Amino acid sequence: MLIRAWLFLGALVAALQMAGFFYVLTRAGRHPGAPVGVGQPLHHAYQQATTMTFLGMIAGQIGTAFAVRTQRASLRSVGVFSNRYLLMGIAGELLLAAVFVYAPPFQKLLGTAALPASDLLFMLPYPFIVWGADELRRYLIRRHGSGTPQPG
Repeated sequence: MLIRAWLFLGALVAALQMAGFFYVLTRAGRHPGAPVGVGQPLHHAYQQATTMTFLGMIAGQIGTAFAVRTQRASLRSVGVFSNRYLLMGIAGELLLAAVFVYAPPFQKLLGTAALPASDLLFMLPYPFIVWGADELRRYLIRRHGSGTPQPG
């Protein structure tokens, strides 16, 4: 289970986070070696990129939360909306993330910056990519078996 969580899902979420980080910086015109410190022209873009990384982690973990609900069965057979506590937790997490990113006192405290809608749309597929990759892994396990004889 740890291999699945850390090496498979964790690596996938990390890759998505990095993609979001570099997407924001590249779109802002950053090139290797360009300064991003306070007072530099790219500082705001850097804050947006780190915010994108933070939100990308959350989006990836939402996909992970759905993916790890079962070891072998498909999520469809378990039911996407069958765990209301998970859904309420995700809603609370998204609300708290919005406060951290868009409320000025938290922006100052945490160094976050508001993201444009295009960045949020870029991140929208993250949970589905993570969940889908694990769904494919589970499908392959069911199809090829785990090496032990199946009854019947």
